[in-house]
Amino acid sequence: MDSCIFCRIVSGEAPAQVVYEDDELFAFEDRHPAAPVHILIIPRRHIVNLAEATPDDAALLGRMAVLAGEIARRQGIAESGFRLVTNSGRHGGQSVFHLHWHLLGGRHLGWPPG
Repeated sequence: MDSCIFCRIVSGEAPAQVVYEDDELFAFEDRHPAAPVHILIIPRRHIVNLAEATPDDAALLGRMAVLAGEIARRQGIAESGFRLVTNSGRHGGQSVFHLHWHLLGGRHLGWPPG
């Protein structure tokens, strides 16, 4: 996906403040943070959004959730609390069409999120 900014970040063609990477997952700081801690967690493989994920992606999605907890602990926000958000589709607020989870924390996060 040459036009996908997240694919370009994963390949090293676009810059990012990398927080974590392995053979399947990649995490980096959001360029426009909505909280003191705002990290994006993505699969290296291009999946458009959660609605496009298949049962074959279940283990990958589980690894993403476990990684979110690990990153929250490393960032010092696990005890105080954090939010994990994914937007799927235009009406869901998705603006980059590569599956990604926002890990947000470091301040009180109100509800409803809007």
